[in-house]
Amino acid sequence: MTSDHLSTTFAALADPTRRAILARLISGETSVTELAEPFEMSLPAISKHLKVLERAGLIARGREAQWRPCRLQANPLKGVADWVEVYRRHWEESFDRLGSYLKELQRKNKSKEIQRKEKNDGRKT
Repeated sequence: MTSDHLSTTFAALADPTRRAILARLISGETSVTELAEPFEMSLPAISKHLKVLERAGLIARGREAQWRPCRLQANPLKGVADWVEVYRRHWEESFDRLGSYLKELQRKNKSKEIQRKEKNDGRKT
């Protein structure tokens, strides 16, 4: 496992089963058995997914007698959001520049169309 927290978080999020587990934990703390219910896999397989999420700091597991609750720890997602934000701003700025360029092209095309109409109207008289 890498020591880079962002890479560890992305690796944990790369699997759809783990993302589904996190989505379920948004509703609150639940047991491993309840987390496993919607999946067609064994409890040991679910446990492996939970270990990956736990190593990434995305979940915390407790122990209360026989019940082993899992809960979401969303702090590592802040690092992902911060990292993505830089690229979101880049794309927004790029799309804004493209939008401005397209408006300028449309303005020029309208201007040329008006000039053509005026020229054609002038020939008819």
